[in-house]
Amino acid sequence: MKQDGSIALFSYWNRLRDGRPAPRRTDVEPADIKGLLADTFILERDSRGEAVFRLAGTRLCAVYGRELKGFSFPSLWREKDRRLIARLAEGVFAQKSVAVISYDGLTAGGRSNSFELLALPLEGGFDNPRGLGIVSSPTRPFWFGADPIVDARIDSIRVVDPEREPLFLANRPEIALPDVMPAFERRRVAAHGRRIRHLVVLEGGRED
Repeated sequence: MKQDGSIALFSYWNRLRDGRPAPRRTDVEPADIKGLLADTFILERDSRGEAVFRLAGTRLCAVYGRELKGFSFPSLWREKDRRLIARLAEGVFAQKSVAVISYDGLTAGGRSNSFELLALPLEGGFDNPRGLGIVSSPTRPFWFGADPIVDARIDSIRVVDPEREPLFLANRPEIALPDVMPAFERRRVAAHGRRIRHLVVLEGGRED
């Protein structure tokens, strides 16, 4: 994690869980993270098994030029990446994974801006899985809200083990995402990740 918003939300979530795989969704108090709310979101699994936005902050909706509530989470990315994003979201729901995605958001007008997305699990029971997340950006261009993001190009992905990962992750190596999934799988293994089902956990504190 590189962005202040991601680090702040991760720190809050980590305190709430208090050694559990994830805090309960009822543990989250919006007043505790009021400075982050405009950029945060909550995911849920719909009746089709797809991750959708249950709630989304006002600034996040403005960046995308629409109310995101009820929209498919994978639909924010280009079609070739949606299966991967869906698998990451399911990892958050089912395996209580912590996922970090760095990406470039692209507008219809040809502009672009870099973003970091953090997705954190919440305990809601088997039938009501939830995810808490935030989208942060190192800059806030003047055109935010006027030229909406309509596409996204993934730069890198991390699946974090919160038991081992230090809080401040700015110097951690990222996993670059090539265009082809098999190559991505090989890169994850080459990065010495620890596999948990279809996901890979990057061990904290590793010195290469």
